[in-house]
Parts: sequence; structure tokens; C-alpha cells
Amino acid sequence: MRKIFIAILFWVSCLQLTWAQSAGTIDEIIAVVGKEIITKSELEAECINYAAQFKDIDNVDEIRMLIFEHMLKQKLFIHQAQLDSIEFTDAEVDAQVNYKFNYWLAQVGGNAKIIEEAYNKTVDEIKKDMRSVMREQMLTDRVQQTITENVVITPAEVKKFFDKIPYDSLPTIQPSYEIGHIVKLPPVSDEEIAAIKEKLLGFRERVLRGEKFSMLARLYSDDQASAADGGELGFVERGTLYPEFEAVAFNLKSGEVSQVVQTKAGYHIIQMIERRGDKINVAHILLQPKPSAEEQVKAIEWLDSVRQVIIDQNMDFSKAAMEFSDDMNKNSGGWVVNPYSNSYKFEKEAFDASTFATVSKLIPGEYSQPVAYVNEDGKMAYRLIYLKTKVAAHKPNLREDYDLIRGAALEEKKQGIIDKWLKEKVKITNIKINENYQNCPFLKEWGITE
Repeated sequence: MRKIFIAILFWVSCLQLTWAQSAGTIDEIIAVVGKEIITKSELEAECINYAAQFKDIDNVDEIRMLIFEHMLKQKLFIHQAQLDSIEFTDAEVDAQVNYKFNYWLAQVGGNAKIIEEAYNKTVDEIKKDMRSVMREQMLTDRVQQTITENVVITPAEVKKFFDKIPYDSLPTIQPSYEIGHIVKLPPVSDEEIAAIKEKLLGFRERVLRGEKFSMLARLYSDDQASAADGGELGFVERGTLYPEFEAVAFNLKSGEVSQVVQTKAGYHIIQMIERRGDKINVAHILLQPKPSAEEQVKAIEWLDSVRQVIIDQNMDFSKAAMEFSDDMNKNSGGWVVNPYSNSYKFEKEAFDASTFATVSKLIPGEYSQPVAYVNEDGKMAYRLIYLKTKVAAHKPNLREDYDLIRGAALEEKKQGIIDKWLKEKVKITNIKINENYQNCPFLKEWGITE
């Protein structure tokens, strides 16, 4: 369990970015794995970050060895990725960096300053430092996926895995919920759209007169994630952004600002920052038209009537969603997918505060009153939330939690195969350890030291 924890911590601590390379410090290589190296400063940085997060550490030496072991394993995977010619484009890495950063941003209410203060770096500096870590993590994940891609597990193996866990060691499963929704998107008036376009054109004129595009993006853009970066999206290839956006963006010259562009997300103006071959880095200001108060009231009243029809006719939820919802998920029954687990189950932490406040008051089979909602495209909407199931906190069991237990059993089986792969890989890989670090117990297990 401790080793698994260290592996999870490694990603977090890498992003603390408090490297222990102070002025006057002489760095040294402490390990070589194939063509990959580990320096003393890198190991020290991981240990410092661990200590910063967990104040009371009694077993400092043990933690240091576990971190060092994990770093060596990471380099073995990177070495294998090189042998297998596994590569990721800058655009693929940037997409993952932006996804990770936007997730953090959502956790702090879209306030990038909180993240900047936590790392004592600007958003650009944080993302720059994230890229190398993310690339290595992506390579590691791909190699592990290749090693375990054909692993399957039987029901008998799942039961055996579960039966060997002492009851007192079973974790408590937090309450979980499965929900569906019926969405109404209030229409936006032509007058509102015209006003949005006029405002964007006004921003464009201000930039042409010398104001900074980045400042206007920070102040006015409805895309909170990129607004923190002055509207900058980072280098992307074709196929990454909305087609209508790309059609304009890829034809801009350096410094040029586009006319108003409409996409699924709203209305934009775009500025070309830099082009590198087939990749571009642009900034944008997004404004999303809002429905009028009158249209919002109509949406609420319409959902009220829909709710009553469903209850009076005892309609099946999925049938009702297909008939009434404006959301595309109606084609899959109207059920809402947890974006963090890609499943239909939500724990409290996966909901925003407003949604959880609504869901927590429902009983299974009940519909909420109409509630305000911002969809994945950032558009204002209203919805009825239907609570399908609610499972109270409990110790896991095979009847209610089979999928969860099966997943854990499969991961344990995969980990066993990866551990076996690592032992074999060590035997055929050029690994050199600095003499000051050869007393690590795991190195003896690996057969590297006597």
C-alpha cells in the first residue's frame, strides 16, 4: 500500500516544482537506466516535497528509498518507450497539460491566482514545468498499457481477491448516486447575439488601437481557463479545436486579430501569437450570449409542466428524457456520466456544490424542481434532476460493489504482471547506481547489488 501511495504522490510532488538546486549546490548523477539519468537534486526535490506535504515523518530513510525505487521504475518504463519508439506530439502533451490544469482550476472556482500562489509561479511557468512530467507520465502509462493489454480476470478470481481481504481492512465506500437529467436550453434573442458581436468588435478595435489582447481576455473572456493565460491556448495542431475556430485561426498572420467567429461554445475573436510549422498558438476572447430573464422564466415553467406530465403519466425516465430533453445524452437514456471516473456513479466530491445540494435532498425515483445549470459548452440552461439510485456508506460487498471490486482485483493482477516485467527488465538493462546509494534494500532484490 505504501508503494502505491508513493507512486501516486510522485506525480503530485513533481508538480510542486521546488527543485533543491540552490546556488552553489553541486549536482551529481546517482543512477543511470539505459540512456536515462536520475540526479541527486531530483531525488532531494521529491523528498523535500514529500516532507512539505506530510509534516511528521518518522521513517525518513524508508521514504527516501521508496521514492528512489519509484524513480528507477519510471526510468525503466521511459527506456522501454524509447526502444518501442513510442512518442507523443507536443500538441498531445499540451492537451493533457491543459486538461489537468483546467481540472485544478475548476477545483478552486476558476481562480488561477490561487494556483499561482500555491506554486509561486505564473500559469505559463506552471504549464511549462508540467510538460516534461506529463510527457514521461504518458510514456509510462502507454508502456504499462502495452504490458497489460491482454490481461483478463474471471469472476472466480474476483471472489478469491475479495475473500482474502480481512473485513477490518475493507475501506468504507462513500455514499454514491446515479442521476439523470432533462435539460431545457432557453433560446437566446437576436438582440443579445447582436450585442455580443458588437462588444467583441469593440474589443477588436481597442486591440488595433494598441491595447493588449491579453488584458482584455483576462478581464472579459467567458473562457475562464484560458482567460488566466490572457486567452492563450498553447500550441495546437489541426483537429484540436472547433472546426469553425480552426478555419479562421490557421489563416491568421502573426499579431492579426480575427473578425467575430461563431462556434458551439459561443462567439470569439482570435489573435495569432505564433506559428511553428503545422502548429499554431493563438489567444481568444469568448463571449457567451445569455438568455433573457423572460426566456429563463419560460424554461422553468416549461420544465415544471414536463415534471408534472412525467409524474402524472408515470413515464419511464429514459423515455421522458428522449421526448423532452435538449441534452445529447438523451440518446443514451438521459443518464449523466461522471467525467472523473467515466461511470454513472458519483460521490459527493464529483458534484459541484449546487448539484449536490439538489441531489442530496432527493430519494431514489424522485425528480427535482427545475434548477439552473451550465452545460459542458458553458451555456446557461435549466434541468430536472432524476435520482436513480442512492447507496449509503457501507463496507464493500460483491453484490453491490462487484464492478468496484473487480476493478481492484484486475489492477492487482496487472500490477503483478508489471512487477514481473520489471524484474525481467532489470536483468537486461544497463543500470548503474552511484556507490553512495547502493545500500538500498530493493537493489539487492533486483539483483543489482550483492
